[in-house]
Amino acid sequence: MTFLTTLLLGGCLVGKGKYDALQAELDTTRAALGAQLTERDQKVTTLEGALAEEQAKLAALDAQHTALQASLAAEEARTKALLDEKAGLLTDKAKLKGSVDEMKAALSELEARRDAAEARIAEYQSLLVRFKKLIDAGKLRVKIVDGRMVVALATDVLFASGSADLSADGNGAIAEVAAVLGSIPDRAYQVEGHTDNVPIKTDKYPSNWELASARALTVVRTMITAGLPNTRVSAASYGEYKPVGANDTAEGKAANRRIEIVVVPDLSNLPGFDELKAAAAK
Repeated sequence: MTFLTTLLLGGCLVGKGKYDALQAELDTTRAALGAQLTERDQKVTTLEGALAEEQAKLAALDAQHTALQASLAAEEARTKALLDEKAGLLTDKAKLKGSVDEMKAALSELEARRDAAEARIAEYQSLLVRFKKLIDAGKLRVKIVDGRMVVALATDVLFASGSADLSADGNGAIAEVAAVLGSIPDRAYQVEGHTDNVPIKTDKYPSNWELASARALTVVRTMITAGLPNTRVSAASYGEYKPVGANDTAEGKAANRRIEIVVVPDLSNLPGFDELKAAAAK
């Protein structure tokens, strides 16, 4: 129902001029309200767009935050791995240093052993040269026994059977040997008596132990008389118990009847001597 109709039904007669004015006012009001609604709709649309844009920005920030967290976790894992690797490298470095130090010590010991071996070879060759005259004459041999340098003389040349008295040739040979050994500085010697297994049982020599011992002592005294200091020589007896040949042949028995003058090793020149000395002092 229109406003005009309402007026007519209400029994009120309105003039056309007033009607037109009212209609115009109504149209203006409608237009204003429509404009306001349009403006409101535009603002709502704008706000919705802004909200959507902000939500998109927030979503982007969330995604960026998630990515940063993942990157941070990866960096932390990488850092831990690097720290673990560094710790491992430090451990390996320490082990390597220990290995290098051990290798240097081992190399140093090997060099010391080599130098000691070369010195022993040189000394052995020097003995061969010094004793060349007696070796060529067949009076003695120079050999290595159990790592020791030994001057070996057959007792058949030195002593009569069952005797510990030097023969004239034997006395001369021992004097020559003493002169040579005495010329080598800082060396000590042990004279060892050996026999074959032929038993002896006399009042003076109840067994081969006593015979071999008496012969060794005779050689020692002769060497001292020849000028070798008594502080550098000693005697020992092995009797028949250290043979170098078979006692079932004449040749083997002859080889077993011998005097061996052993060059006593100088332990102070051996690798590890200082450590051994320190351990013994504790």
